[in-house]
Formats: sequence, structure tokens, C-alpha cells
Amino acid sequence: MKRTHFLAAEVFGYSYYNYDQHLGERPGMGNLRFEKLMLDDARALERAKAEGWDDARLAKVLDVDVTLVPRYRRAFRDAIEVVDAPNAAESFRRGVRIAILAALGTRLAGEAEVESLVNQICYRAADLGFLLDCEKKRLSEYVHPLRLGEPNSDDKSE
Repeated sequence: MKRTHFLAAEVFGYSYYNYDQHLGERPGMGNLRFEKLMLDDARALERAKAEGWDDARLAKVLDVDVTLVPRYRRAFRDAIEVVDAPNAAESFRRGVRIAILAALGTRLAGEAEVESLVNQICYRAADLGFLLDCEKKRLSEYVHPLRLGEPNSDDKSE
């Protein structure tokens, strides 16, 4: 997958694996929504950010009600933060942080909300596995950044 695919997956709430499964690289699995429409929206959001489009112009290009534009902008801002992370471990950390903040913003109230948060963290773990496969790296290479939030080092001591 390319950067725009990852951005589209983030903006529209798909796991990277799920998004990848909808692409035409697999016989019979191609999907216009995943291969063109969501990519076009991700590109429009990136262009709107770079060129400073107003909400009305972005709403027209996305073909959505102008009241939805702030939600799209926020989703894109979060997507950029995750997708443009310097490595898979930081992408995971940022994704989990965004998921937790989104959940806390709705004031966790009960078991269903907690379960939803757990599910989102698990989806992020699956995305981390996918990114590690893409980078041909092992999770163990990111022990320090994941556990301590520090840059990875050659120091193997604890």
C-alpha cells in the first residue's frame, strides 16, 4: 500500500489489513470505493490543508454537508499524525493515543465503552503487525520506543 492508502484507511476508520484486502491486487477483490473514491477524498483533504481551502470548497469536493467538514479535517489531521510517524512503533503509539483521547472525549461510562476501547487498541496492534511486515522488521526492534516512548537504541540492557 502507498501513503495515500494508509491516509484513506485512517480517515475512514479501516484497519490497514482490511483496506489492503479490498484492493485489486487480489483477483476479484478490487473495489471502486477503496481503489478510487476514498483515495480521491484523502488527496482532496491533503490538498485542502496545503492550499488553505475553506469549509464550503472542501464540502463541495468531498460531496458532503458543510457541517461534516470539521470532522473530516480532524480525521485527516489525526491520519497525518499516524501515517507520517517516523516508524511503525511511533505510528502505533500515536494511533492508540488518538483512540484513547476519542474515547475519553465521550466520557467512558460503562463496560461497552471500555470494550470498544480495548477493541480499538487491538486493531492498532494488528496494524502495527502489518506495518512491521511492510518494513520487514520485528516487533522486538521497537522494545524501547513502545515501552518507554524513547528512541530505539542499540543498548539491550534494561
